[in-house]
Amino acid sequence: MKIEIENLKFQCIIGILDFERITPQDVILNISIEYDFIDEFINYADVTHSIKSHMKNGKFLLIEDALKSLSENLRKKFPLINELNLKITKPSILPDCMVSVSDRYIFQS
Repeated sequence: MKIEIENLKFQCIIGILDFERITPQDVILNISIEYDFIDEFINYADVTHSIKSHMKNGKFLLIEDALKSLSENLRKKFPLINELNLKITKPSILPDCMVSVSDRYIFQS
């Protein structure tokens, strides 16, 4: 089974520049979750709530650190996850483009 969450948009503190440490900025997350659906399912509303809460409370310096921490947190809260693809985009950090970092995580059962 695969859950796709596209363009989850909210504001949080993320970045190393002085102004990024003070003012929340827009981020967009795209998430793909693969899991084995047998008797239990993963509630995508719970996933989105968990992501936003983790990102807002984390106040990460690097997108890379946010990805790693978020993957560990999601796996802990949703142990059915076998594979996770995460992409964090900062749409407003540069005037002429959107910047993203993504990674793929495969978990052993």
